[in-house]
Amino acid sequence: MVSVVVPIYNEEELILQFHAAVANAMQSVVEEWEVVYVNDGSTDSSLELLKGLQSLDSHVVVAELSRNWGHPGAVSAGLRTASGRAVIVMDGDFQDPPEVLPQLIDAWRSGAEVVVGVRQSRQERRKVLANLFPLFYRVLGVLSDYPLRLNAGIFCLMDRKAVDAVLALREKNPYFPGMRAWVGFRSSMVYYDRQDRSAGEGKLSFMSRIKYAADAIMSFSYKPLRLSFGLSGLSFFMAFTACTGILLSANPLKAAALGVGCAVFFTGGLLLLSLGLLGEYIGRVYDEVRDRPISIISQVHRPQELILATQSDAISLENGSYTIQPDGYSGKASGRAGRAA
Repeated sequence: MVSVVVPIYNEEELILQFHAAVANAMQSVVEEWEVVYVNDGSTDSSLELLKGLQSLDSHVVVAELSRNWGHPGAVSAGLRTASGRAVIVMDGDFQDPPEVLPQLIDAWRSGAEVVVGVRQSRQERRKVLANLFPLFYRVLGVLSDYPLRLNAGIFCLMDRKAVDAVLALREKNPYFPGMRAWVGFRSSMVYYDRQDRSAGEGKLSFMSRIKYAADAIMSFSYKPLRLSFGLSGLSFFMAFTACTGILLSANPLKAAALGVGCAVFFTGGLLLLSLGLLGEYIGRVYDEVRDRPISIISQVHRPQELILATQSDAISLENGSYTIQPDGYSGKASGRAGRAA
């Protein structure tokens, strides 16, 4: 089964058309599928429309949240509800095009465990956001301590192993694209053109987007904490330059001024160095509090299963040919040498 997780918040204008498009795309590639709509505290008729869809289509699952928990909370709830071997996450406003779903599923069937939808173009009628989105991804690419797919949002397909790994992180301020990249697994990309909303306005406020960007940077980068080290190095360099000026200056007044500057920069360098060291310890405490796993196992490849058959005091192994007699052993093996007990 393939599950499609769709967060919904006040999307009454699009729900029926969106579900028709998703159903048409899914029916063409898989027999067993479901669409998990997560109603994130909608105040319009979205919930009633979703329940109506469920009465008409058995593929519809509706998860109703107790209130509006925000987009990351809705995505997390959908991942916990989905039961498919593969889970697709997408927005319900047609910006993530349903016609791309077959490409995600084909990539998964080809062996990819995480298939990321990457925007090769973006239509955005809100000019401020159209300029800020590229800037954000450039900044995130520079600051992130992990390789993140730039120009990639939540639109993706994840194998059940990857979904379980993401859910095990239990982040309180989650940045889903970063968590998806952090857990690893074999990945592939599908490029698509991101359209503008078909109807209505975006539900995230400007401040919500700022918080989302801050969560992305703070959750996957120590560089802001280590900024103090760079600034302390600059301060020490300025102090050294001022001291050199004192030695070379023949003017007592100028030498005194440089001495004051040297003292200020040196003291500031010590303070910034102390802040940098404190930041390193805070970063380690943050790691312990988040309790992310040290490693994640994708698959364990064990030796070929041993088939034991006891006939006339002999033991035959599938990955070699051994004959063990009561008084000793004789035989030959491919790969491993036999040893006497």
